[in-house]
Amino acid sequence: MVTVRRKLRRNMAWPNIFQRGTLLSRFSHHHVVVFLLTFFSYSLLHASRKTFSNVKVSISKQWTPSAFNKSIELLPVEVWSSNHLFPSAEEATLFLGTLDTIFLFSYAVGLFVSGIVGDRLNLRWVLSFGMCSSALVVFVFGTLTEWLHLYNKGLYCSLWIVNGLLQSTGWPCVVAVMGNWFGKAGRGVVFGLWSACASVGNILGACLASSVLQYGYEYAFLVTAAVQFAGGIVIFFGLLVSPEEIGIPGIETEENFDEDSHRPLINGAENEDEAEPNYSIQEGNTVTQVKAISFFQACCLPGVIAYSLAYACLKLVNYSFFFWLPFYLSNNFGWKEAEADQLSIWYDVGGIIGGTLQGFISDMLQRRAPVLALSLLLAIGSLVGYSRSPNDKSINALLMAVTGFFIGGPSNMISSAISADLGRQELIQGSSEALATVTGIVDGTGSIGAAVGQYLVSLIQDNLGWMWVFYFFILMTSCTILFISPLIVRETCSLMQRRQTRVLNE
Repeated sequence: MVTVRRKLRRNMAWPNIFQRGTLLSRFSHHHVVVFLLTFFSYSLLHASRKTFSNVKVSISKQWTPSAFNKSIELLPVEVWSSNHLFPSAEEATLFLGTLDTIFLFSYAVGLFVSGIVGDRLNLRWVLSFGMCSSALVVFVFGTLTEWLHLYNKGLYCSLWIVNGLLQSTGWPCVVAVMGNWFGKAGRGVVFGLWSACASVGNILGACLASSVLQYGYEYAFLVTAAVQFAGGIVIFFGLLVSPEEIGIPGIETEENFDEDSHRPLINGAENEDEAEPNYSIQEGNTVTQVKAISFFQACCLPGVIAYSLAYACLKLVNYSFFFWLPFYLSNNFGWKEAEADQLSIWYDVGGIIGGTLQGFISDMLQRRAPVLALSLLLAIGSLVGYSRSPNDKSINALLMAVTGFFIGGPSNMISSAISADLGRQELIQGSSEALATVTGIVDGTGSIGAAVGQYLVSLIQDNLGWMWVFYFFILMTSCTILFISPLIVRETCSLMQRRQTRVLNE
């Protein structure tokens, strides 16, 4: 019966997400609640990060004496002695880039650790602790230090290191929870839509920051920290980390009867017929207890290293837009900071649409890498176009959205759907105890690349100008394609072979 069903699927023109009924009919209200809770929990984490990038101009002014030269109560020299950190805006900008680098390095280290911890402890506890603790650190960093006039570089660096470690608990945990609830059917669509949580968080952070920025940048940190802390409380009392918690069979039971739609990505098989003998289905045997795999075993899984290196280059570009876009708009075009914050939202809008649409197409093709390759090639052209954007907000917003579509879309796919594919492949029998570890490796490696990139961006901009920053982005996007080129070739050949097989069968 299983063999007959496989042959029928192979002769159909559309993938199996349409052969088993509509995708929504497979989901209960528990799936919807899990989707929304994990979506907004990570959105809140990203909102607090976005706040820092949105108020860089205000922070830079606060840390340099120029902000106080108009004081009528104190002489500039007196205010300089009590509040200054840097003698010029250029040095303040370099330190802001250093803070980004420090955050991302600690975030990367934390991801490797958090993935392992998440596979061994309750995901709900880890996620809730990370959200609440990070909110407190953000409050101290941006609000309390300003209220108490504690301007100290060592303090800022220490707090941002701790914040990076705490925020790293978020992504491995939410991806693992989503992987526990949502199986292979339509994973590209579901995770493509769900991975918009980062972009929604950016939009939320930009809106919150711009709405209170007139009162001082410290209130932007206060609002986002308070909302994030409240979200952590909701997660602790409301999130179900797996269907088994309420007596619903896990997705492993269903996936044991389903054909893996991404076999070339995981197994490296050249065609479907060759891969089938290695793809056994144990109808009467259910795994009752699975041990978490080690960090080294997770690194050795097919595709993990290739996608991790590719994501290091791509996340560098994506996070550079995330950290520096509002600053670039204010610095390069002279636009007001609040206007630049609101305009930067269009990059995230493009990323949301790109991730969802590209995930849908990859589900239809049953392959991820060719979709990524095409999007990244077009991303190079969009970077060239955006680097030459005129001083016009409408044109800039349009080019920004297009760039977000072709860069943010692939970034969302690698960090969510592809990480779930890698963490639930046949070699580990779909174990959820590997999913957080694999996700931590992919995202952690990406964060290392992003950390190095943020410091390089500040150096390149300071010495060569913004145009060379975009040349650097183009180079990194090209390297992303290079790292996954073996997967692109293999999956493209597999698509061509499958098409030829269908033509012969017809």
